[in-house]
Amino acid sequence: MPGQPPHSRVVALAYDGLCTFEFGCTYEIFGLPRPELDRPWYRFDVCAAEPGPLHAAGGLAVQAPYDLALVERADTVIVPGWRGETESPPQPLLDALMRVSERGGRLVSICSGVFVLAATGVLDGKRATTHWRYTEALARRYPDIRVDPDVLYVDEGSVLTSAGSAAGLDLCLHIVRRDHGAAVANNVARRLVLAPHRDGGQQQFVATPVACEAGNGRLAALLDWLPGHLDEELTVGDLARRAGMSLRAFQRRFRKTLGTTPGEWLARQRIALARQLAETTDLTVEQIAAQSGFGSVETLRHHFRRLVGTTPGRYRRSFAQAANGRPQRRPAVSRTAPSA
Repeated sequence: MPGQPPHSRVVALAYDGLCTFEFGCTYEIFGLPRPELDRPWYRFDVCAAEPGPLHAAGGLAVQAPYDLALVERADTVIVPGWRGETESPPQPLLDALMRVSERGGRLVSICSGVFVLAATGVLDGKRATTHWRYTEALARRYPDIRVDPDVLYVDEGSVLTSAGSAAGLDLCLHIVRRDHGAAVANNVARRLVLAPHRDGGQQQFVATPVACEAGNGRLAALLDWLPGHLDEELTVGDLARRAGMSLRAFQRRFRKTLGTTPGEWLARQRIALARQLAETTDLTVEQIAAQSGFGSVETLRHHFRRLVGTTPGRYRRSFAQAANGRPQRRPAVSRTAPSA
């Protein structure tokens, strides 16, 4: 039987306003007994990040059996969310986490918990991620962190961060894979009825609405007209003529108003349409490429991978549903694209 893994003692933090789903992810992976595995499992404990009384989201009372002194003996400390990106963590908590980092322990955050790690300084100069709703705030508040908004999690060795709530499960499974190997991680995922590894990044979960910043006028009229004509072969010159502007003036006005180029904006709107068609119809990938204006499957796949982080086929398998909410019977689609 294999010996205890080097990061065997896992401590999750409890705090007032505890994010219950994120906390549940940590217990589900590290706290449940695993008698089906031929090895010692993690020792999982919970400590209070601050003096009580503590409550969890949903009004539940929380009673943690340990205080921050337990952090001093932890191999891995997990921050399962936090109560807000503008809520400063208590200094004793930050000091305890810094000592974990200084002695070579492992720090992990799920979703908004990254703001606690960021406040310690351990992420300075490193890559990190968080829920897509918070990435801009994280980058603005902590400019020394290289924020990656598109991934499900980031592993920087001794400090690991995940995107939004469910991505915490992806990160926790990744930690199991690091500590015990792929076969054990797959076993844990199977018990969870969860894919051992999800394709793509959190881009695929971000809605892409048509921009509405154009206000009134010729540009706004163009943007109102365009969604019904995305299947047409349109160039930037065509759009400029439609708006009644010279090409140079159109490009300048477009970038100033929408913060991007007309070509990039058009590609994003076509991808938004392609996503909708993949989710709600039985159209083949070829038909989706034509109706969203990409012309060819290769062009669709290129932009889908670039902007969504996965392939149209994998996206459809994850998100497609019929109008009644049940999984939709779909025709076979091409699966020749390389893995995400």
